[in-house]
Amino acid sequence: MLDCLEHTPGRPVRATVIWLHGLGASGYDFAPLVPHLGFTDVRFVFPHAPVAAVTINAGHRMPSWYDIRSLDHEAPARESVEDVNASAAHIQALLDREAQRGVAAENVVLIGFSQGGAMTLFTAMRAKKRLRGAMVLSGYVVDRPNFDAALTDAGKATPLWFGHGRNDEVVPMAGGHAAYEAVRRHGVTAEWHDYPAAHEVTPAEVADLRRWLRQRLA
Repeated sequence: MLDCLEHTPGRPVRATVIWLHGLGASGYDFAPLVPHLGFTDVRFVFPHAPVAAVTINAGHRMPSWYDIRSLDHEAPARESVEDVNASAAHIQALLDREAQRGVAAENVVLIGFSQGGAMTLFTAMRAKKRLRGAMVLSGYVVDRPNFDAALTDAGKATPLWFGHGRNDEVVPMAGGHAAYEAVRRHGVTAEWHDYPAAHEVTPAEVADLRRWLRQRLA
């Protein structure tokens, strides 16, 4: 089980948000947003990605959901699919733990930024049980050759929300929008939002995120 930072309310939990950080960050990255989201009966789980060598960063070891082998977003083997699958198994273990704690998958929202956004999309679309929703922040499709065939009925029934910076040079917005278009082709309910921002989550995006999250968890 991944180490996690958790915010658990002092009253019965009716839903859970699992929030995945980006490359080189940690579960502490987005935890400060919890008080601004206004939930009093939702558990927030911020897992820390495993520490591993990352090829594009000269092999330095850092928290990462998978190895990135190329800066070319169009490279066919840009990500380590083995790492992606291993991280998806870790995330599924967190979903299973929530079920054991009384929060079924249908009451769980996955959120992720950048690498975490890519893992959120990957995991949600291949899930065996429908989630309450998934939010992909500055994310993109990994394991593209298998994306269409791997979608499950539960995945296609999970509503998605995409947010991306128009000036993002780390994960170009075209990649995020391609992910949005890919799920829409399969009839997935999805929203697209873009912002005058770089590779970041702005106050405007947080406000929109909060609004959608409150609708999904109402």
